Amino acid sequence: MRIITQRELRNDNAAVMRDVEAGESFLVTKHGKPVARVVPAGAEELPVAKPAIRTGGFGRLARVRIEGTTTREVLDDLRGDR
Repeated sequence: MRIITQRELRNDNAAVMRDVEAGESFLVTKHGKPVARVVPAGAEELPVAKPAIRTGGFGRLARVRIEGTTTREVLDDLRGDR
């Protein structure tokens, strides 16, 4: 396993990926401390990707319409005496 810095990984990403495809493994360090391993992935080892962002948060909220009031007036009212 080769040790490389985060900067080397960033600057030489294509070369690192070629070496990983060829079967080489890397230990990535940041400020001298190990932070990650870059290793070849076998098809049987690949995890199922999970979405990084939850969806459906604000979409479930009921829409509120205020007739005859501007956005500025609503915000001023919400801000109160700040």
